[in-house]
Amino acid sequence: MQSIIFDYAVFLLLIALSFGVLIYSKLSGPKEQTKADYVFASKGSVSMGAMLLSIARGFLGVKVFLGYPSEFYYRGSGMWETLYGMSLAFPLVLYFFLPVYFNLGITSVYQYLDMRFKSRLVRRLASGTYFIRSILNLGVTVFTPCVALKTVMGLPYWFSIILITSIAIVFTLLGGLRSAILADAVQSLVMIGCSIVIIVHGFFIAKGPLNVFEVTKERNRLDFFNFDLDPTIRVTTVSATLGQLFMSLSMFGCQQNFVQRYFSMDSQKQVEKALWLTIPLMIFLFSLSWIVGMVIFTVYADCDPRALGYISEIDEIIPFYIEDKFYFLPGFMGLVLASLFNSGLSILVSNLNSISTVAWEDFVSQIPVFKGASEKNQLICIKSLSVITGFIVMGIAFIVAQSSGVIDASQLMTSATSGPLLGVFVLAMFFPSTNWKGAAAGMISSHLMTLFIVIGSLSLAKEPEYLPVSTEGCTNTTFSPHIEPIFDVQYSQYKMSFINKTHDDLGVSSVLSSPEVKSSSKDDILTMLYSITYMYYSLLGTFVTVFVGVIVSYMTGKNKADTNNYIQID
Repeated sequence: MQSIIFDYAVFLLLIALSFGVLIYSKLSGPKEQTKADYVFASKGSVSMGAMLLSIARGFLGVKVFLGYPSEFYYRGSGMWETLYGMSLAFPLVLYFFLPVYFNLGITSVYQYLDMRFKSRLVRRLASGTYFIRSILNLGVTVFTPCVALKTVMGLPYWFSIILITSIAIVFTLLGGLRSAILADAVQSLVMIGCSIVIIVHGFFIAKGPLNVFEVTKERNRLDFFNFDLDPTIRVTTVSATLGQLFMSLSMFGCQQNFVQRYFSMDSQKQVEKALWLTIPLMIFLFSLSWIVGMVIFTVYADCDPRALGYISEIDEIIPFYIEDKFYFLPGFMGLVLASLFNSGLSILVSNLNSISTVAWEDFVSQIPVFKGASEKNQLICIKSLSVITGFIVMGIAFIVAQSSGVIDASQLMTSATSGPLLGVFVLAMFFPSTNWKGAAAGMISSHLMTLFIVIGSLSLAKEPEYLPVSTEGCTNTTFSPHIEPIFDVQYSQYKMSFINKTHDDLGVSSVLSSPEVKSSSKDDILTMLYSITYMYYSLLGTFVTVFVGVIVSYMTGKNKADTNNYIQID
């Protein structure tokens, strides 16, 4: 009981400290906030280290701590190989996208499309794509810490979702981008510290890192360099690399929240340095979460808590593990929960800032009544849009609560919206003969195709596929004393009702696994199309945008104004 009180105290204290960071940022910043101060962090007001952590957190999100360990535990290491595509994207952004943006000196990255194609329609299609993608991903961000709060504190999803979004709205109204960047940096450091503690302690329980490696390898969790070209397999080395490359290019090169961070640095040279340094930082943060997953799987290799009914969702494995194995360390659970809560909060705040800026610049400011608004009124409008967007994200989070895991939800939403956005920027930068008609037709065609495949995929009603787990080594003393034990008779009945098959090659006599998923008929073209893994959606969407864009531009004739407005890359 005392430990629980201590956890709640730490949880509340750290949330109070996050408010302290906001107040400090407010007091140490400009006396009177301008639109530029709100949209961008003042030049030189944020350190390189804080910016690096903020960029990495903006991409990895809260799922790096909660989602990836559970992904490894129940599905293996396949998603780790998205690092290949992620790392390849940075040099391309550096040498092809950044020079264009810095030469133009724009506020919204989608202004470039307006300047290139002289078309408000193309600009608004791109802005709308970014808006949709962002609110969908923010729904995942908000929901992720709610999983831990429900598992440990018993807080219902609806309460946690409302709490996080409400506080984020307050933060957005009071702070600006600088506050969000500082909060990102602080939460990243706390999360790194918690991960290291879990890993070191886990190595001790699991009898060393060598045993962790042996067990995870023996139970088929380490599956690297799978070059199977079957596009219906959820993730392989090929789909992870190609899919993530296109997703990362779309995010780091065409997404407003990242470009805002670039413009908050002193110079283009500093941005280049920051992005090169972000690669090893991403690899470190990403790998840390997978090692956490390896450790937890090794500890529970012969007695899976989900198979026994202790947890119901795969993403609950991290909070359950901490509750089970860190009972001796009062306050640690509170620290982890507060870190998840505050991380979701800071990411939501920084993205609300970016989304509201795009909504103002590309949509609302074009309404006659808002044209010619003073800078003060523009700031009021942007903050009002942040509030509205916050409530929309709240609704999306309730929908995400019905999904089969934060990694699936996040990757699906990102991949499905990446293609049209990246494709139109590729048309603008590398195809000087294309015009606004081709760009608009390409984006619309790409969206329709992706939507068609996503809806069809959901209609297949496939069961999520998980790797086998074991309960062969379970005893009433497997878990900590404060975890309610399963009595011998109950356990025996439970195990007999769920044993599916024998896996002699895994070294265990009985293994629990998810229901087998029947492969779809290859003769049915539509079924095969619907079965394509979401990892390829970004690649397909980009190809369709470019292909249709070039064809339509050719058919409608090269527009002289478009060609004259083509912006060369220095």
